[in-house]
Amino acid sequence: VHEAGKSDCGVKSNIKSIPGVMTIRGCAYAGSKGVVWGPIKDMIHISHGPVGCGQYSWGSRRNYYVGTTGIDTFVTLQFTSDFQEKDIVFGGDKKVTKLIDELQELFPLNRGITIQSECPIGLIGDDIEAVSREKSKEYGGKTIVPVRCEGFRGVSQSLGHHIANDAIRDWIFDKSAPEASSKFQPTAYDVAIIGDYNIGGDAWSSRILLEEMGLRVIAQWSGDGSLAELEATPKAKLNILHCYRSMN
Repeated sequence: VHEAGKSDCGVKSNIKSIPGVMTIRGCAYAGSKGVVWGPIKDMIHISHGPVGCGQYSWGSRRNYYVGTTGIDTFVTLQFTSDFQEKDIVFGGDKKVTKLIDELQELFPLNRGITIQSECPIGLIGDDIEAVSREKSKEYGGKTIVPVRCEGFRGVSQSLGHHIANDAIRDWIFDKSAPEASSKFQPTAYDVAIIGDYNIGGDAWSSRILLEEMGLRVIAQWSGDGSLAELEATPKAKLNILHCYRSMN
């Protein structure tokens, strides 16, 4: 609304959102869960906290993928620890531990699990790293990744991208077993497409063009991607970057 004596209309759209206030703009959690980790199809991604954040991030992106839901892909399912007031008081580590056990029973073919932490997790100091290590050991070295992507860490979605990519570096690359790498047979033409989350299938188009050129795409980050592709990425001869705001 134009006010008398003021030179502009007082537009307030180009300001940072306030952590904790509902906004259409993404937060660090949205960047991690919705963009980087969420499209990795053969892993289960837990929205650890109140139900609202997981619901808000669920199915809003067209991360296209190939697979059978509940068997080898879990992108369209929403998993939440459904934090309640008592969990804020007593902590949520036991709840997420129980949740991981339930997921293993219900979806035994999942290749790995991530814990996407929402704001309350960081505020009350839950030790999701300890839970991840404990459950990973219990399930024979299974990949379980804690992601410190609480929304209050930043009011931009891209910070969540960077936090998520750091988690891949620290918990996937460093943890990949030697026997897993021995199965991978490298070639001189191995490339990785990174920073592309296959919104509407665009990463598929890039992949087709590269393969018709004679290159071998060994990893796609992370639309239609898999845990095995993440593990193979360091062996690529070249990373082809689509969106630098999405990557480190």
